[in-house]
Amino acid sequence: MTALLNQLPALMGVIVGVLGTLLTARLNDRAQWERALSVRWDERRLDAYSEFGRALKEVHLLAHRITAASRPSSRAHPIDRNTGLELIAQADAQRTKAWERVLLLGDADTVAAAREWRWAVLQLERAARGIASDDFDWVAAVRRADEGRDRFYTAARASLTVGGGDVAQARWLIDRLTNS
Repeated sequence: MTALLNQLPALMGVIVGVLGTLLTARLNDRAQWERALSVRWDERRLDAYSEFGRALKEVHLLAHRITAASRPSSRAHPIDRNTGLELIAQADAQRTKAWERVLLLGDADTVAAAREWRWAVLQLERAARGIASDDFDWVAAVRRADEGRDRFYTAARASLTVGGGDVAQARWLIDRLTNS
């Protein structure tokens, strides 16, 4: 019995070592799984944000092209109204699908910025369809859409923890228009 008691500290050390190793391995596996899960969600968020941005920008560009003939200072390539309205309907369907993904995967700040940009582009689309309000101002609406895009991309980049500084385009676009 004394021999067993003499070996007890060594046996306890082995048991504690095994338990420590198992616990460490479990914690490492869990951390690795959480990192992999985070990467997968970030990839899905990136896809959702990119798809939404592309779809919304398509509607924005089509609205410019449809209204180009009625705006003498426009640099957009005019498009036949009926063709443009068909294309805008298709782009709107893509935008709606992309919006659902942003709602599902986006964080609160990104969804709020996406909603703001979406509303601003909707005003351009309404003008292209000929159903804008009487006090509609194209230049102000384009500025709101450009600023909304900047806020969306800033929020999306923060959501995805993308560094690299400011990528805003609205100020640059305004400067370009006023200096040309």
